[in-house]
Amino acid sequence: MAACASPGKQADILAQKLSSDILAADSATLTLEKWCADHAMAAEPKIVARLVRGTDKPAAAETLARLGVTSAEIKYRRVQLYCGAHLFSEADNWYVPSRLTPEMNRLLDETDAPFGKVVRPLAPYRRTFSSTMLHSPTALFEHAAVLYSASRQPIAEVRETYQRGVLAFL
Repeated sequence: MAACASPGKQADILAQKLSSDILAADSATLTLEKWCADHAMAAEPKIVARLVRGTDKPAAAETLARLGVTSAEIKYRRVQLYCGAHLFSEADNWYVPSRLTPEMNRLLDETDAPFGKVVRPLAPYRRTFSSTMLHSPTALFEHAAVLYSASRQPIAEVRETYQRGVLAFL
């Protein structure tokens, strides 16, 4: 069906498919890596997070309530997720360091590793509470979700804005 659509319509269909795939998955990072590989978007189809340093965004009261913490118990991290040279997403992440291992916290503080890969040993799953298709020159859609550990403890809230770079193969 997508092959018969106009380029604009095809982009909309593909964006909706990727959004649905992410909504159905436990890990946005792994879903993006599969997308990257399926569309041959990089020689090595892996997602790399680039930390945006020097930014801080206080958590909203709703975020603190969803995570069950105070502002003193939370940390903020902003990243851009790339597949090769393609910007796939920009993400704000508020997480609870005390619910992660010391090694996970070190990796989040000192490396560009994606949050989803760092916390993978916790067998996290997502519960999306907001999903919006966007019609901007740069962004396709936005998701907001809480990540829980396998023990059902909230460990983070993410707000992800998926960029047109995911469609660079068109």
